[in-house]
Amino acid sequence: MIAIKNQQEIRSMREAGAVANVVLNELAASVRPGITTRELDDYASTRIAGYGAKSAFLGYHGYPCHTCISVNQEVVHGVAGDRELEFGDIVSLDVGVCYGGFVGDNAMTVAVGGCGAADRKLLDVTEKALFAGIAQAVAGRRVKDISRAIQNCVEESGLSVVREYVGHGVGKSMHEDPKIPNYVTEDRTPMLRSGMTLAIEPMVNYGMASVKILADGWTVVTRDGSRSAHFEHTVLVADEEPEILTCPENMPSASRARSSN
Repeated sequence: MIAIKNQQEIRSMREAGAVANVVLNELAASVRPGITTRELDDYASTRIAGYGAKSAFLGYHGYPCHTCISVNQEVVHGVAGDRELEFGDIVSLDVGVCYGGFVGDNAMTVAVGGCGAADRKLLDVTEKALFAGIAQAVAGRRVKDISRAIQNCVEESGLSVVREYVGHGVGKSMHEDPKIPNYVTEDRTPMLRSGMTLAIEPMVNYGMASVKILADGWTVVTRDGSRSAHFEHTVLVADEEPEILTCPENMPSASRARSSN
């Protein structure tokens, strides 16, 4: 079953999305050479609590961190630890929060201090692919239209789309129907309807598409050691133009007041 959100639920989704996005941007602003991934996760935990929210990730199927922090060849689900970021690294930051009974989920990849031309291309193409997919989130189209737009954007640039991990519906739960692959499948995908809320999230590798999971049981890395990027927004499907729900303009006033105290 694909949930169609009513107006009150959409308002709540906007608030949850805003909290998630503000925390994500605060976390990104804290990235610097020498900081550890655990310090970043601890900071995110403090900021999430400061806005009256909870991490949507901590404890989810046993996941041990408040955020997913993935460095260089790590694709998604990186586990925070003692690793110090170095100048020239790229780090993917994935923040999901529960606020007011709903989940906001978003991610971005940033350079640590600076990066070379290949990494800049990887980041730019992945973010461009995200917005190409979002543009297709219109009632009457199909999930496959989102998938095709993302895949075309990535592969036209000579990069690779990860197959094993996909976008998803989001709402009261972090993972709801439908699945949103970042590549075209042979399946007849669902029709998009106004009121659906989707987490669209291309994961793109500079080299081959194949990935593997490390011994920690969580961290996904590229098999060939190439670098990977990840961008994500929570989006509302609408009749004419999709709405990005992970948007700071929707920040609830109660959360702003709580964080400033």
